[in-house]
Amino acid sequence: MRAARFHEYGQAESLVIEQAPDPHPGPGEIRVRVAAAGVNPIDWKLRAGALDQLIPLELPAVPGRDAAGVVDEIGEGVQGVSIGDRVFGLGGVTGATAELALLSAWAHTPDTWNDEQAAGAGLASVTAMRGLNALGPLAGRTLLVEGAAGGVGSAAVEIAVAQGATVIGTASERNHAFLTSLGAVPTTYGPGLAQRLSALAPRGVDIALDTAASGSLGDLVAITGDPSRVSTVADHAGGQRLGTHVVNAENDSTLLSAAAELGRQGHYTPRIEQSFPLERAADAHTHAERGRTRGKLVICI
Repeated sequence: MRAARFHEYGQAESLVIEQAPDPHPGPGEIRVRVAAAGVNPIDWKLRAGALDQLIPLELPAVPGRDAAGVVDEIGEGVQGVSIGDRVFGLGGVTGATAELALLSAWAHTPDTWNDEQAAGAGLASVTAMRGLNALGPLAGRTLLVEGAAGGVGSAAVEIAVAQGATVIGTASERNHAFLTSLGAVPTTYGPGLAQRLSALAPRGVDIALDTAASGSLGDLVAITGDPSRVSTVADHAGGQRLGTHVVNAENDSTLLSAAAELGRQGHYTPRIEQSFPLERAADAHTHAERGRTRGKLVICI
């Protein structure tokens, strides 16, 4: 199969498109012929070697954790999916940016999503839903999403709105119209946030989700009045210090299926900022490293 691989840690230019061995599913896994793969912060951090002490890789490695495509092999013990089904989901921390990828958690792709949208849904939706679930029921509550225009943040906005929350989202002004289109009330981040929120939510903000790791966790605790009303998917050290909920993404087929059902109902559509062909995987990583994306970046295989 063709794949993007890196043979040593380094810059995005270390990614090369080359032939790699075909993977085969083990028990509980499926293999998909990949249509598109998501690009997430962990992908370029692993490639750059920033996480080599925490997550050492066997090189050469194929970046990518989530993908969408058509099932073409099924591992032992797998039920509820057939060869030829369109699915999206998550595999290991690497392996998705290739013509073939293994998934250990997946859901059937809604007909309402194209392949690129499905590729952008895996890690973003699971991360967003785990961060939101930590905060308890959403209906009738006012939620602040810090970093609401990014891949996880935009997913959290739509999912929370679908569950009956009033959502205020922070983003740069250029993304305010985008947040409005998702159903959020936009505001800017940074100094003076509490004062801006007092005008937007006179009865106060009930709960907050941090997806940005911008150093604002202390402010979010002060705004909500209790660290148990704040969850972070991005600032683990800050969350542990302040006592907020600290959430990691997990390969959870139940959450993926819940996201897919919201997609079928028209309540959640993964937002794609830009798609890149496999040959431009390095450009996709470079773009991701700059940050400030609006929605997701995906690589089309």
